Amino acid sequence: MEHPENEDQYKGLKVNKGVADVPTVNPYLKRRIQRRQYTPAEFVEGILKGNITILSQAVTLVESAKYEHQQVAQEIIEKCLPYAGKSMRIGITGVPGAGKSTSIDVFGMHLIQQGKKLAVLAIDPSSERSKGSILGDKTRMEALSREKNAFIRPSPSAGSLGGVARKTRETIILCEAAGFDTVFVETVGVGQSETAVHSMVDFFLLIQLAGTGDELQGIKRGIMEMADGIIINKADGDNIEKANMAAAQFRNALHLFPPAESGWFPKVLTYSGYYNLGIKPIWDMVDEYMAFTKQNGYFEYKRNEQAKYWMYESINDTLRETFYHNPAVEKMLNFTEQQVLNNEISSFVAAKRMMDLFLDNISNQ
Repeated sequence: MEHPENEDQYKGLKVNKGVADVPTVNPYLKRRIQRRQYTPAEFVEGILKGNITILSQAVTLVESAKYEHQQVAQEIIEKCLPYAGKSMRIGITGVPGAGKSTSIDVFGMHLIQQGKKLAVLAIDPSSERSKGSILGDKTRMEALSREKNAFIRPSPSAGSLGGVARKTRETIILCEAAGFDTVFVETVGVGQSETAVHSMVDFFLLIQLAGTGDELQGIKRGIMEMADGIIINKADGDNIEKANMAAAQFRNALHLFPPAESGWFPKVLTYSGYYNLGIKPIWDMVDEYMAFTKQNGYFEYKRNEQAKYWMYESINDTLRETFYHNPAVEKMLNFTEQQVLNNEISSFVAAKRMMDLFLDNISNQ
């Protein structure tokens, strides 16, 4: 008997039969539907119609490291290129905690209320250990993430900022072809990311904070020279006076730098992203910059220089990939590295040997 307590000797005691274990897999679960595979022509058609789902899938192909995905992505980009280039590209940077995501949410809603279509491309830092990213920008852009005229796409840096920067530039082309007339590119706010983003945008906006200690600590020559506009966030409540003081210090600092190539002198404004204060003057400044640079020809000049820069970057990337994936190089690289570590040859001799091996292998193919 399953339960001996139910035997006659235990009168008055009864144990009911238990419930069978529930299966760990839902028996009603249908087999997962395979995502439809689109042809490059279907991708382009969907993107030009503004289909966000197809646009997202195309961006995934652009970000993929698989060779076959890259081939399809390049074909899509090439066919979308004639429909791109008509947006206003804005890079947004600032130290972590400056309120970039909150500000983008507010800026984006301001533009959408004016009838704009906005794409937000956020470069998300990846863990050096796990190579994973939180990709949580959408959670900090609550209003924008609900808008049908907004497209938010975080991309993991995955330890290779150059690769992500190139893919972000390609994503800009797809977003422009999909009808987005304004593109924000948000940087991780550290290291070389600002330089990479500066090379793909029309206007570079630097977000700073006041009341965090040494205001001059934020005045770094490299980033200040790249900025077309500086905005001091959290200018509200008791912090207004500190924000105004910080703005004055930044204005004084800007006078120490040589004039910008565009002929534009960067403005310094204060605002509050959290309380939605002082947003309109910021976009009046951006519009003024766009009109100024289009009138003096710098806008077109900068776009052409950026296109040339990315051509050479792509050549460098291709050469690097071709070198490291060459069978002869792959076979000898570890051995040559060990020779360097054992002090048998110098690093420079090792590099020359590997390059000679690569070039000989290429010429014999």
